[in-house]
Amino acid sequence: MSKQDRTKWNQRYAEGSYNKNNPVTLVQDWLPGLPVGRALDVACGAGRNAILLAQAGYHVDAIDISSEGLNLARKVAEKQGLSINWIEQDLDQPYQFDTDYDLIIVMWYVNPGLISRLCDCLAPGGYLLCEEHLITDEEVIGPTCSDYRVAPGDLLETVSGVDVLLYEESIEMNSDGERVASARVVVKNGQGSH
Repeated sequence: MSKQDRTKWNQRYAEGSYNKNNPVTLVQDWLPGLPVGRALDVACGAGRNAILLAQAGYHVDAIDISSEGLNLARKVAEKQGLSINWIEQDLDQPYQFDTDYDLIIVMWYVNPGLISRLCDCLAPGGYLLCEEHLITDEEVIGPTCSDYRVAPGDLLETVSGVDVLLYEESIEMNSDGERVASARVVVKNGQGSH
């Protein structure tokens, strides 16, 4: 499965068929109020959110399965003079994350076990922002396979041991005028709660 994922995403990035370059609204909305420090962008793709974080002054680790996506991201970051640690990794395989991130973002990548683990990788006072496609019967954009969506309430269940600052599920129009069903969560690691 992972080899197929790598091939699929490399092909999408190589063809330019997945060329979203605007950061996710959840990240843009929350970023101004968060302390700058170390950040991790999980399943970063072509780096649109990692680049935003680096522009805001974060020291960024950005991880993805697609070498093509990472190469595109690296070129954009270098043109802007940004230094980002790009990591090619299949997230279905074991990986030892650092445990002192001030900010972790996971956008549109469904892996409940990983999201739960990432809560333990936050520094005291650190934040995790996550947004996923939500399972719905309504007509919306995004993956048609429910494996790449979360069921109502599931995302909230994955974040335990941290303070939930925001949880919402909605169907909204995105900036391209498309209907999107999503679940969003923002959590904070309370001081000394490790």
